[in-house]
Amino acid sequence: MSGSDACAYPRVVVAGTGGDSGKTLLSLGILLLARRSGWNPRAFKKGPDYIDASWLRWASGREARNLDTYLMGFPGALSGFLGAASPDQLNVIEGNRGLYDGSDAAGTHSTAALSKHLKAPVVLVLNCTKRTRTVAAIVLGCRRLEPDVHVAGVVLNQLAGSRHERVVREAVEAETRIPVLGALPRIPPGRLLPGRHLGLVTPEEHPRIRDLEQNLLDLCAPHLDLEAIMAIARKSPALASPESPPLRPIPVYRPRIGLIRDSAFTFYYPENLEALEAEGACLQPLSPLSGEAFPNDLDGLYIGGGFPETHGSRISERSGWLSGLAEAASAGLPVYAECGGLMLLSRSLIHEGSRHPMAGVFQMDTEVYPSPQGHGYAELEVDRTNPFFEVGTRLRGHEFHYSAAHAPETEPPTACSVLRGTGVLPGRDSLLSRSVWAAYTHLHAAATPEWASGLFRASAAYRLKKQQGL
Repeated sequence: MSGSDACAYPRVVVAGTGGDSGKTLLSLGILLLARRSGWNPRAFKKGPDYIDASWLRWASGREARNLDTYLMGFPGALSGFLGAASPDQLNVIEGNRGLYDGSDAAGTHSTAALSKHLKAPVVLVLNCTKRTRTVAAIVLGCRRLEPDVHVAGVVLNQLAGSRHERVVREAVEAETRIPVLGALPRIPPGRLLPGRHLGLVTPEEHPRIRDLEQNLLDLCAPHLDLEAIMAIARKSPALASPESPPLRPIPVYRPRIGLIRDSAFTFYYPENLEALEAEGACLQPLSPLSGEAFPNDLDGLYIGGGFPETHGSRISERSGWLSGLAEAASAGLPVYAECGGLMLLSRSLIHEGSRHPMAGVFQMDTEVYPSPQGHGYAELEVDRTNPFFEVGTRLRGHEFHYSAAHAPETEPPTACSVLRGTGVLPGRDSLLSRSVWAAYTHLHAAATPEWASGLFRASAAYRLKKQQGL
């Protein structure tokens, strides 16, 4: 289709009034019910969050995409939506924080701002604990604060019983004229989706994942009006479909880039992996938990974030694999690591009083603390020569980590000054060693297209050197 064509893209934004409103629960319920009804839904997460996106992927049965207007800009977020959305199936966009919570008092980059840019109706979910008519006042305020935000329906959450539901439903519909699309009963916190530091437990580590789908369906099916939600989605204004991207020539050298991906390392944006493949890279999944030896045929390595601390003892037992990683890095293998990847490359990982030896590429330790050590958007400026980015490049990303690095007396080289955020060392991020980059800042390929091309070029150059015996 050309950019002049328009498609329906049936869509809803699931928003709340703050954290713990029930946005993720409702989004998962809608997706699972839609699939059970024969739909083939798509899912999106507003903001940079990996964990909620992984749950949306689980519920929808396909990759969920992040839409982050701070990182991508509004045109980039719209392009990202159109590139992955279904023109005729249900598209669910889970918001973050409260509906109008953005980067400033004006709500810039809020869920409401995204919904307006996508021309998407909002389904507002509210935690009704110890509230009745006040819920109507909250809904009324959300509708009137910005009248061009289309709050099309309300879902009541955490209801104590049938009387509680009746009173709140009557108040909301009488005072706001907005339909109530569902009323979910109260469930104990963490009963279905247990949490921990950084948010929810990932699907890969959920202790009862096989039972969860049925439990969510049993909870949501009797209490959500799926047909009404779909009717709202179908009334979304048509959007122009995107132009097809131009075909790229296949490069002469197709470097093999390792991808450490398992239950310990799950934080990867699908766009990042697709961008590497679009450059011409061959991605090779590997894991320190697999029992296999560290491969000797890699031309590059990408290590994302995750929860290596919950797998610390298992990883440390793989001393041969860790030594193989360290030897490859010492030999000049280009390695790009983020957050959990930085922890894997450290000398040791300290968690809950236990010290777990890691690869030791950097002679410093990382320790996990009870509270966040870095949380929010980050902006870096590259000011040191490195294999991946030109000096002077500005990098926009985000960080969310409970670990911090214990710097040795002699600080290791770093590639970036921190303009916004925390970084690895005071005012600095992106540790350097040979061709290794390890940062706390996560980058998104749609926001930083230089990232994929930089890792590809470094890996292709390393492959060429190996072929030439240099």
